[in-house]
Amino acid sequence: MRLCDRDGCAEPGDCPAPKSPNSPERWYFCRDHAAEYNRGWDYFQGLSAEEAAAREADETRGANGYERARHYAWSGPGDGSRSRDEQRALAVLGLDDDADFDAVRAAWRRLAKENHPDVRPGDPDAAVRFQSVQAAYEVLRTAAERRAA
Repeated sequence: MRLCDRDGCAEPGDCPAPKSPNSPERWYFCRDHAAEYNRGWDYFQGLSAEEAAAREADETRGANGYERARHYAWSGPGDGSRSRDEQRALAVLGLDDDADFDAVRAAWRRLAKENHPDVRPGDPDAAVRFQSVQAAYEVLRTAAERRAA
């Protein structure tokens, strides 16, 4: 077992951290000292302002490609406008794949009232059904907000 590289620490050093940017050499810290190290880490240390801006632009451009390809996450029936999670949420609410958000809201209200634990105090499955209805509504509400933006 490797010990933490921080002086005086006897905890296991299971968190590798680079000694300098773009260096293969690593420190090995315990979790507490790794958190301390990361608070002071400057990703752009040693780069000029122009080099730092160029690196940031390159990495942002690469990350934006994943954001633009997010629509490939859907599968199953439909026109591709809904993700797999949205389709599962619609199934929990008992709605068709092409239901609009007004139908989602109405189904959510109806099912939440039917399955609320205060309404069914003796039914232990009511809380589980209520939580699944709530989670399904949150998935669909978030997707609708994302589309509206």
